[in-house]
Amino acid sequence: MWFSQELTDWEDQEDRPISGTGEVTGGGGKSASLCERLAGLRAAMLGSKKVVFFGGAGVSTESGIPDYRSTGGLYRQTYAYPPETLLSRSFFRDNPEQFFGFYREKVLDPALGAQPNDAHRALAQLEAAGSISAVITQNIDGLHQAAGSRHVLELHGSIHRNRCEYCGAFYRAGEVLSLLETAPLPRCTQAGCVGILAPDVVLYEDPLDHQTLEAATQALAAADMLIIGGTSLAVNPAASLVRLSTASTLVIINRQETWYDQNADILFHENIADVLGIFC
Repeated sequence: MWFSQELTDWEDQEDRPISGTGEVTGGGGKSASLCERLAGLRAAMLGSKKVVFFGGAGVSTESGIPDYRSTGGLYRQTYAYPPETLLSRSFFRDNPEQFFGFYREKVLDPALGAQPNDAHRALAQLEAAGSISAVITQNIDGLHQAAGSRHVLELHGSIHRNRCEYCGAFYRAGEVLSLLETAPLPRCTQAGCVGILAPDVVLYEDPLDHQTLEAATQALAAADMLIIGGTSLAVNPAASLVRLSTASTLVIINRQETWYDQNADILFHENIADVLGIFC
């Protein structure tokens, strides 16, 4: 799904993590205040021609959508099966009612009840101004598009696209939710069809969509500035994509440290909506 293979040991990475200081890592190791780092971010944006944003679950937490690995996140709770099992392709196939029970409560309901926050709005405004060339997201909630972003590459698919497994009829997320309010499985309502509706999301055991992956690869390769935000970079293959970028400026915005922090030119360990909110 928007989950794939976890990177559980930073020491397996080529780069080593640094302590979380929220400081600029370049410039001879000199630290900088938040105001100085924000000014540096503004200046870097103005001096770049192709800025790409690569984001994850942390972008949407301030919209009320829980993330996966922080306290209270999906992986910190107890279920009848591990989340990796509940959100796998084989579990969807073999236990569809249990899959949709979990999917509705933990994925569909929170996402459909959320609104874009300042991070989403800032990225959309920067794209409209010609500053952002692409948003690459691991999220499936559609909040980037709701905020107005147009060039969004959804590595893990979207809850807003659903199709009947039998006839291929298209359904919106709200329609799937309505069907789940009256039955344990969302079934096709086309005449003569009772197929199960499958969300267009990448489940465990699924490969990433080839066309989306190729577009993301090209965007990263062309970027002269890369902003990584709201992601621990702990899920592959998506997380490994950042290594494909040769951007001259790297900005990382994440509440917790990541294994890639030491490569950042500007590093923020503040809320992403607070940081990007300066562009709203």
